[in-house]
Amino acid sequence: MQGSDPKEEQFTREFGPQLIDQLMNDRKLSNHDLVQASTEQLTHKMVAKARRGRWLSSKVRQKVLRALNKATGENFTAKNLFNY
Repeated sequence: MQGSDPKEEQFTREFGPQLIDQLMNDRKLSNHDLVQASTEQLTHKMVAKARRGRWLSSKVRQKVLRALNKATGENFTAKNLFNY
């Protein structure tokens, strides 16, 4: 039986530190700040995954984006935050 290599699949889901990480660091925002700003079901784990570059669905990326925009009062797009 031939299956995909779990190690190979892991690499395709890891994109490295994302632009959102630097934006949050520059503005001194924590993961908790985004979770608090969100009016949706956004978790600390989702924000942490977004920052370190773990693949997220487009719905979760949009939740993170809306929370960041609300927390900063700025108007970012997904392309400003993620490189995938």
